[in-house]
Amino acid sequence: MPLLPDTGYVPTADELASIEAWFTDYDAAAARRDIERMADLAVFPLNLVSDDSAGSGASAQWDREQFVRTMTQVMGDGSEDMSFESVRTPVFLGPAMAVVFTDSTMTADGTTQQLRYADVLIKRDGQWAFQTMLQSGWGDNLR
Repeated sequence: MPLLPDTGYVPTADELASIEAWFTDYDAAAARRDIERMADLAVFPLNLVSDDSAGSGASAQWDREQFVRTMTQVMGDGSEDMSFESVRTPVFLGPAMAVVFTDSTMTADGTTQQLRYADVLIKRDGQWAFQTMLQSGWGDNLR
């Protein structure tokens, strides 16, 4: 993972590896469409920040039930192959908080899509969990 210049908190190699391991787990769950596992890796209420089809900013908080329902609808039933190739840039704000910027290529059933998003992760009881998702284009789902 590339890093920003050494300003503020500088993560250890173990902290970087732990974020990388968290994303490996999350990406594998997403590829399997294991929405319940994806939800296990979150903190609820989950903050979402996006924009809608009209070009307006949108935000919401989802509980676990809303996350599972919406992600199940968006990600489909799992009948198509799905894979992700991602480059992530973590910005650690401290040892238990990071903003991770992701440039990702998602391939689903032979169709490729470029994605750029950010997640705010926090560490609780020694484990990372995402608490905020920031990505363009989700706003119509936040109502």
